[in-house]
Amino acid sequence: MSSKTYQIAALAGDGIGPEVIREALSVLRAVGQKFHIQFNITEAPVGWAGIDAAGKALPDDTLDLCRRSDSILFGSVGLPDRDPTIPKDQRPERAALLRIRKEFGLFANLRPVQLPKALAHACPLRPERQGDGIDILVVRELTGGMYFGQPKKTEDLRNGQQRAIDTMVYTTSEIERIAHVGFKAAQLRRKKLTSIDKANVLENGILWREVVSRVGKGYADVALDHMFVDNAAMQLMLRPTQFDVLLCENMFGDILSDEAAALAGSLGMLPSASLGATTANQTFGFFEPAGGTAPDIAGKDLANPIAQILSVALMLRYSFGLNTAADAIDKAVGKVIDAGLRTGDIHSPSDTSARRIGTREMGAAIVAAL
Repeated sequence: MSSKTYQIAALAGDGIGPEVIREALSVLRAVGQKFHIQFNITEAPVGWAGIDAAGKALPDDTLDLCRRSDSILFGSVGLPDRDPTIPKDQRPERAALLRIRKEFGLFANLRPVQLPKALAHACPLRPERQGDGIDILVVRELTGGMYFGQPKKTEDLRNGQQRAIDTMVYTTSEIERIAHVGFKAAQLRRKKLTSIDKANVLENGILWREVVSRVGKGYADVALDHMFVDNAAMQLMLRPTQFDVLLCENMFGDILSDEAAALAGSLGMLPSASLGATTANQTFGFFEPAGGTAPDIAGKDLANPIAQILSVALMLRYSFGLNTAADAIDKAVGKVIDAGLRTGDIHSPSDTSARRIGTREMGAAIVAAL
């Protein structure tokens, strides 16, 4: 399919990260064999694994590897029992995850939320609220807003109190570039985009709405509407089928994408893509499951590897344009789900036709389905 050799940095991280990355890499290698694609995969530590190996969450060698790679496949970082033992700026989420986003200009996060019919039981909503199926794409701005705005600090006041300050900042160009991503994504789907803001309270929201509306005039085939974030949170539970693409600033997108994830029944089913600039028809990206490290089940063969495996499909599609190979992974996952194979997070005792399996067996089944 391609004569190029793709350089992949595989950063497993902490908790269940190594387990799910292992299965995802098995799928990636199987895809390479099936479609005659060359992948050069190099693994490196990050998170607490990086701290233990080299003294910091994002070791210099790991960062250098990422710079030499075409894309990053990422597991998860952070351990709740260890994170409080070091300064905040050295903890894995800030020192590794947020730094990578900033280092590589990963400004656009795409998180697809789909509920397969075979997993309708896993959705917390009643069947009538699920309609003919839930299929939402959350497009989240990833490098601006309150998470990165300055000043950001906690200071001591004279009266013995402390004051924490976070600053929400956006520029016109930052809003424009994520808006273009959202509208282009909508053009490939059902041609509807809902922009999320808080324009009734925040100056950021006013600017966000103005800029998105202006950019939208260049996409006449896409229906645009605006919604306050609090109403959007409610509507996701009341009538999720009304949404196609949700366009969000950083913090709102973080919250709403996790809420939307509940509609699919488990974070273990949901991949995500964080994209930077496109050069030479290739987009540098960072691909990870939507869930966290889940240390309570780490090492027990209980984790669902599907989100990590679907992240591989997103990498093939969005970074490399290998759509046929990406489609093959999506279809293989669908076959396994339709066959009734379930990890514990998506298993229902009432479904007598389904069989509960572990991480390794789920990965092997998806490889076989390819």
